[in-house]
Parts: sequence; C-alpha cells; structure tokens
Amino acid sequence: MLFYNRFITFGLKVNLLLVDEQYLIDGLLNRNKIIFDFVFHYYYSGLCAYCERITNSRHAAEDIVQELFVTLWIKHHQIRIESSLKNYLFTSVKNRSLDYLKHEERKSRNLTNLAAKKELSENLASLWFAESELQAIIQKSLEKLPPRSREIFEMSRFEGMKNQDIANKLELSKRTVELQISNALKQLREDLKEYLPLFLLMLLLK
Repeated sequence: MLFYNRFITFGLKVNLLLVDEQYLIDGLLNRNKIIFDFVFHYYYSGLCAYCERITNSRHAAEDIVQELFVTLWIKHHQIRIESSLKNYLFTSVKNRSLDYLKHEERKSRNLTNLAAKKELSENLASLWFAESELQAIIQKSLEKLPPRSREIFEMSRFEGMKNQDIANKLELSKRTVELQISNALKQLREDLKEYLPLFLLMLLLK
C-alpha cells in the first residue's frame, strides 16, 4: 500500500517488483478499486502498444484493452489467473486481438459477398429487362408476317419442329416451309438489327 500511495501522491511510477504480485491478483479478484486502478495504469500503455502491433489499429487496441479491464472488473469471480499477472494480461490481449482480426476478416468477406450478390442482382435485372424488351420487339415483328409464314416460323423456332414434320402437318412441300422460314428470318433481321447477336443466341437456345 505504501508504494501505491506514493504513486498516487507524487505521480511516481511504482516498481512492480516491490509489490507482491499475488496481493495484486487477489485485489483484482476481490474488486479492490485501488489495486484495480493501479494495475490498469501500470499496464495500459504497454498492452495498447502490444495490441496495436497485432491489429494495426490504435483505436481497436484501446477498445480491446479497455474491454479486457471491464471484463476483469465485472466478471472478477470467473477469472482464473494461474500464471503471472503480466502473462495473463498480455495473453488475454493477444487472444482478443486475434479474435478481432478474425471478426474483421469475416466482416470484409461478408461485405464482398454482399457486393457481389448486389451486382449479380442488378445484372440479372438488367438482363431481364433487355430480354423482355427483345421479346416485345420479336412479337411485333412476327405480327408483320403473313399468318401462314408466322405459323410456320413459330412451329420451327418456338415448338422445335423439323421442316419435314411441319410440311407433313400443314400439307405443304418442304421447300415451301423452308422459304417461309427464310422470309420470316429476313423480316426479323431487319427489325432486330441492334439486337441481332442476342437474338441469334436466343434462336440457338430454342
């Protein structure tokens, strides 16, 4: 007590070697405010510097060290200090610092995933609008075709029927079917000049 009183009265740094460490540990576990304040002031700057080297963040280091001491005060009855006080404090700070880094890594990964999902959602929405617009243009273009030409084209491209099967079903020659499909494609190419690459892709997928 004499050394701590001098520390408080004259602002002198106490030589911890002159203080019984078990006395300090017992004081912490019993929530002795004087001892708690002494340990806090004695180790605080060193623990912050150590923590900052691990986290690379002064702000995070101060928060981690302060949270450690808050835990020591609140959960004093759960604390088990089986090594030296110094070793306990620095080991605790190290573990908390590593937990902080893991948390930051997970947070960064989650933000990256969130950004990727948002971009994918925006791309899908853009593609959906483009496809919807294209479908509308195709529909308008098909409406310009003669009824028979449109029927043959839809049977070929939308229903996937072979030219010979279309000819048999409509009682037409295969050549007539091919000619009607060719005329329909010419009409569509003219109406879909700006969309031709995407349109061709859609045709291949039909």
